[in-house]
Amino acid sequence: MRALIVTSMLLEFATTWFTPLILIFGVLHLFVFAVLRFTAGRDLRSLADLLARFTDGLSRRSRLDWRGHLTDQVDAFVEDVREAVQDPSDRKTLTNRISLLDEKRDYLDSYRFETAWNVARSGIEVYPLLGVLGTIFALWLAMREPAGDASAAVGTIVERFGLAIDSTFAGLATAIVLMIVNSFCETLFTRLLENRRDVRQLVTEVKRDLIASDVRTSDPTLSHSKVAKESM
Repeated sequence: MRALIVTSMLLEFATTWFTPLILIFGVLHLFVFAVLRFTAGRDLRSLADLLARFTDGLSRRSRLDWRGHLTDQVDAFVEDVREAVQDPSDRKTLTNRISLLDEKRDYLDSYRFETAWNVARSGIEVYPLLGVLGTIFALWLAMREPAGDASAAVGTIVERFGLAIDSTFAGLATAIVLMIVNSFCETLFTRLLENRRDVRQLVTEVKRDLIASDVRTSDPTLSHSKVAKESM
């Protein structure tokens, strides 16, 4: 009997604070998205600055409008480097500057950001469930209200149903707000991950092409044999 009383008291306390807790968690969730948004902008600026220094002085370098987004600038810089690899006049410059990308490897660190974003995005689905759970607790307490003064019992039951509605509304409203926030951030986060992947692939391609070019330069017989095979 005592255990049931303690359980009822705990459930009553949890039900009373369910709606405020949902709102508090929602505010903290918004703060997490704000931190992710700030981190994405900082990392994107760092990546764009790195590629801007890397492509500075190349014979063919894109000139984008100052109003263009950083993700578009990164895409343009990546294409500039791919074109420069094919230009003998820029190949020596790329060889000297490839160490710039080797020394600053911030573009490789995408695991933590991607994990944090996935957790924040998946966590949105929890709020409707929390709202339903709070509703179940409130209804359960209302159904277990002991018989006594009729007017007091009715008032308590109405109060429980009010808590149930508040909990459901708080869970759904918080999830909707967070879904809207995530939709605004999703494009930037996705483009940042794509830009990092493109830069990783670019570094691999540039190193491979430069090494192959150095081998052909140091051993001209390879080029002659290649020409002979093509003529056959």
